[in-house]
Amino acid sequence: MLKTTVAALAGKAARRAARLRGGGTGGSALPGLVAEKIDPGFLSHALADVRGGIVVVSGTNGKTTTTKMLVAVLRAHGKTVFTNPTGSNFTRGVISSMLSEKLQRGRLQADIAVLELDEAHALHFGRAVAPTHALLLNVARDQLDRFAEIDHTAGLLTQLAAMTTRGVVLNRDDPFVNRIATTLAPGVDVSWFGLDAAAADRLGELSEHDSREQDDFVPPAAAERDGLLTPIDEQQLQITFGAEGEGGRVGPVTLRQRGLAAMINATAATSMAKHLLGSGFRADATEQALRTVAPPFGRGEVVDADGTPLELVLVKNPAGFTVALGTYGSTPTATMIAINDDYADGRDVSWLYDVSFESLREQGVALTTGVRGWDMALRLQYDDVPVAATEVDLGRALETFLADHRDEPKRIFCTYTAMLALRRMLGERYDLPEMGVDAPDTTGGAA
Repeated sequence: MLKTTVAALAGKAARRAARLRGGGTGGSALPGLVAEKIDPGFLSHALADVRGGIVVVSGTNGKTTTTKMLVAVLRAHGKTVFTNPTGSNFTRGVISSMLSEKLQRGRLQADIAVLELDEAHALHFGRAVAPTHALLLNVARDQLDRFAEIDHTAGLLTQLAAMTTRGVVLNRDDPFVNRIATTLAPGVDVSWFGLDAAAADRLGELSEHDSREQDDFVPPAAAERDGLLTPIDEQQLQITFGAEGEGGRVGPVTLRQRGLAAMINATAATSMAKHLLGSGFRADATEQALRTVAPPFGRGEVVDADGTPLELVLVKNPAGFTVALGTYGSTPTATMIAINDDYADGRDVSWLYDVSFESLREQGVALTTGVRGWDMALRLQYDDVPVAATEVDLGRALETFLADHRDEPKRIFCTYTAMLALRRMLGERYDLPEMGVDAPDTTGGAA
């Protein structure tokens, strides 16, 4: 279609102009806006030749990590995979990512598309292009000013599943996601992922008990394609398919990210890969992919800061911050917390009062920073966590933090826009790869 070809050319030109003007990746939304203005149906036209499946990954927590793992596993099986690696999980961000690819007459050439989309924008995408598959991770309290109450978020994922044409992979341990199976159209294939029964006592590390301890919730029995996670230690796992392993197993394999959340993400990605590939699924290729995939920027990424490790940990809601503290917060490390309140972070930071910071009490916090740096310091005071200093300017805070703790391991918990800003500063200082650009790991260790 001529209009789609012209839209692709205009979008690519906008992307190049944005790169020349501001550096970086060329903007995550503007090129998509330009392409859509010329061809309102650009999204569906550009994806028309993707025959192997259009997969949407959504849920409250873990989307970026799970998407990256799934893409790595599929590529290890020889598939050409398109994804939106810049972290923009809005529809126009998907289009902008397409414009960085080689297009033929405005059409994407790939076997499979794997797209990370937040719960609301996934519906905008689904109205333009019906996903063939959906991988639905979890439902937890998120930014109230953006996603409202937890039942609303569950409703968004239910609507997304209803738009899906071939198959869904669901979290068997999450009652909000589990119930989606009863709403699917006839003929939509369902498989599951979750914790093995022997490890079920660890669910509390990821769950919000007030909303999930429901008498009528019973996880489904595991079938042959359902991936069940057995954690071995904080980085090593095994995934067994089916109740007795009749569907095979993956692992033991050691991830480069630690913690139960990362293992659940790996299990979700592996289960979707098996769902998509069927008899073509190979455990050896999957293990190699999981073993080598580096954490996405800001999700436990480790930066070599003048010879000592600095770990960036994204936090954006009560469940995510609680998991992050449980995974990273107990080791002796200099800690900075950066809290912004831009739209992408959520304007209302009252969610910080739903997080327990007692694990930081003994070591304290070196710095709080960001637009809401003082709010964070006040919140820590309620949990008797000592705070050495507050500096709302992110640049000055980072300089102070690096200088005062030069010879110590360091960790920064940060909301989304604070993470972007800090990662950019660290990238310029230590010559790191651009955000969203896959590159060989140079951190010298696992994360």
